[in-house]
Amino acid sequence: NQAVYNIERRGMHGAMQVIAVSQLTKDLCVARYGIPPSKVDVVYNGVELDPVEKGVKAITSKDKIVLFFGRITMQKGPEYFVQAAKRVLDVMEDVKFVVAGSGGLASMMIEMAADMGIGHKVLFTGFLRGGDIKRVFSLADLYVMPSVSEPFGIAPLEAMSHDVPALISKSSGVSEVLTHALKVDFWDVEEMANKIVAVLRHPPLRKALKDNGQFEIRALTWDGAATRCGQVYDKVVRQFATGR
Repeated sequence: NQAVYNIERRGMHGAMQVIAVSQLTKDLCVARYGIPPSKVDVVYNGVELDPVEKGVKAITSKDKIVLFFGRITMQKGPEYFVQAAKRVLDVMEDVKFVVAGSGGLASMMIEMAADMGIGHKVLFTGFLRGGDIKRVFSLADLYVMPSVSEPFGIAPLEAMSHDVPALISKSSGVSEVLTHALKVDFWDVEEMANKIVAVLRHPPLRKALKDNGQFEIRALTWDGAATRCGQVYDKVVRQFATGR
């Protein structure tokens, strides 16, 4: 959208400093809007570190649960999630795939799952809020974010804070800061399926991802992000005061 682009470009060029949520976003600002790299600081998003509820899972079947959580739009790559689900279900029967969210592609994804013969294995919850979000994470054995393009992506941090291992797209800002999450090209549904199967079939791998992920996200808090934003503001104020 040219009008939106023009507004964003004027805003960035008019600002003394720009804060990007990832190096990926910074690179886009530099390449697409012509912003000098020195004018863009990277401050990663954070996550609330709520205590993990260890209660009995609401699901009583023996099925493993693989979760997609977010808007059902082209940017989020839901079709790759459904395609990977088909490949997983070709080799594992005791798995269900949950698509938690709403969006313009929801009907298309429901039809795709039905056409593939896996409609009974792919569950669509619609939009979730509040306690329902915590509940859906409590059910999950693995969270998958197959985004085509994601400036950052907070959902993997939320998953890991709820003790759920994450498989994330390499085309995301959050992939820059997470070491203990599995990563995949969003379009490589074969590899995505292989990694899903590996996590579900190998409890030691799943436990290692969960334990290390819990440790890793402690450094990614909103308090830390606020502190780094404050440092950027202080820098801009000093530059303004000295006329540099």
